Amino acid sequence: MMSPVESLRGHLLLAGAALWDPNFRRSVVLIAHHDDEGAVGVVLNERADVTVSEAIPQLGSLVPPDEPLFVGGPVEPQAAVVVADFEDPSVAEIIALGTIGFLPPETGPEVELGIKRARVFAGYAGWGPGQLEAEMREGSWIAEPAEPEDVFPPDPARLWDTVLKRKGSAFDLLRAMPVDPTMN
Repeated sequence: MMSPVESLRGHLLLAGAALWDPNFRRSVVLIAHHDDEGAVGVVLNERADVTVSEAIPQLGSLVPPDEPLFVGGPVEPQAAVVVADFEDPSVAEIIALGTIGFLPPETGPEVELGIKRARVFAGYAGWGPGQLEAEMREGSWIAEPAEPEDVFPPDPARLWDTVLKRKGSAFDLLRAMPVDPTMN
């Protein structure tokens, strides 16, 4: 029997020095679900080159005009995933932390009225049973409890650096490394 995993739901995963996958360089992933069956989350800091209104017009009313679509991860990139801060978190499909969670696929206008703020993502990040734990052991990811403002940062491109700075001086070398360490 497999031992239960310590859930990282509500945590951020920051790409570590051992992560060589170019899809996740300097990524920050919000974990929404994590158990013995695997983990699911969204990359918070990768903007797409299109707005939500251009890519998914029916979701444009959830976000400010000209809000970019974000790339949530390589799994099902054609699927729209909405992360929102809810007035009433009980309407969320999954709560990641506090009042922040994932909008159910089928929602009505009454739910939209109860959303304080939202971000729309194309796709998500996912791990099979034991995969995330193995990647954590090899140093691919660094876990940090998420704060609500991490989910909706004003400058998503700086999120990785901002959260590593919050972790303290032990992470200064990683923050200073070039995106591709072989180019150093």
